Amino acid sequence: MAPDSQPLRILHAVRAPVGGIFRHILDVANGQAARGHQVGIIADSLTGGERAAAALAEIAPRMAPGVHRLPSHREPHLTDLLAWAQFMRLVHRLAPNVLHGHGAKAGAYVRLKLRSKTCIRVYTPHGGSLHYPPNTLKGKLYAGVERMLMDHTELFLFESMFARNTYQRVIGTPSGLVKCVFNGVTSDEFEPVTPAADATDLCYVGEFRHIKGADLLVDAVAQLRAEGRPVTLTLGGDGEETTRLKAQIERLGLGDAVRFIGHVKARYGFSNGRLLVVPSRGDSMPYVVIEAAAACVPMIAANVGGIPEIFDVHTGALFPPGSGAAIADAIRTELDEPKAALARAKAMRERIAQHFSQDAMVEGVIAGYRQAFANR
Repeated sequence: MAPDSQPLRILHAVRAPVGGIFRHILDVANGQAARGHQVGIIADSLTGGERAAAALAEIAPRMAPGVHRLPSHREPHLTDLLAWAQFMRLVHRLAPNVLHGHGAKAGAYVRLKLRSKTCIRVYTPHGGSLHYPPNTLKGKLYAGVERMLMDHTELFLFESMFARNTYQRVIGTPSGLVKCVFNGVTSDEFEPVTPAADATDLCYVGEFRHIKGADLLVDAVAQLRAEGRPVTLTLGGDGEETTRLKAQIERLGLGDAVRFIGHVKARYGFSNGRLLVVPSRGDSMPYVVIEAAAACVPMIAANVGGIPEIFDVHTGALFPPGSGAAIADAIRTELDEPKAALARAKAMRERIAQHFSQDAMVEGVIAGYRQAFANR
């Protein structure tokens, strides 16, 4: 057991070292190491490419138990049993007293570990299997696995109240400790971003995946231009939908209206447009929304997942998810009222400073660990 006065030996596990989930782990791990804890990371070796390798190499000197990579497929795979056996051998060798799984597959690996007097099992879904509708085959399969593992978990750490409520509604009420700890950003991310001289009207920053909805934003741009509003768009990111997205833009004749700038740092992506659009079909607590709000970037977003928890009272900037027409309506309103959009951005920046800081996130996660140990 780890008394309150002793440093913890923490091992974070994640399948894909990409996107907001990866940023979350790096920020939490850095914060925990800075507070004197011994922290390590296990991540998939099949995804992430050079960017993940560089990020893990940068953090590795601060990770006392080390950074380790094992092959693990996104969907259920014949090699999963072998991957879990390798994972467990590594866990046995590193001997953490906190084993923290992020996302559905890493969360399953962690919670398949037998209960121990010396180690707590912690799970943060980050959306994961909760994104699949419970009436679909995949949704039923993943919900069944979650239900089976629910009571093999000493601590659930949800990054939004939406994720917590969705889990309890779809899966059930866990017997383990349940806590909500918001994602947070660092102090240097509160410096306002100024649009570049060649900024387009709109920008998108994130992964190109179906659930993120970049295709819906492209549809909205096509609709607005058909109405005679020559709006322009910058797409910052990459992912599995890149080829399909480019084909959609060509089919709609938007080659002169939409530009790709590849995977970029969030703040640089924000500077490439005067209005950020977050068109997600599903999300939990997306970092891009928190980062943009901290940087005083005018923004509209889908009314989905934990996004309303970030916007709070500013519900007028939220649009129904899954509809290009709804996005077009929201864009039209914002472009017609730029002063109101900027005033809202300034108010949201103050909210982020109060409730979504990295320090509060790291302290909240560690407090959850301590309380889970106390409950044992």
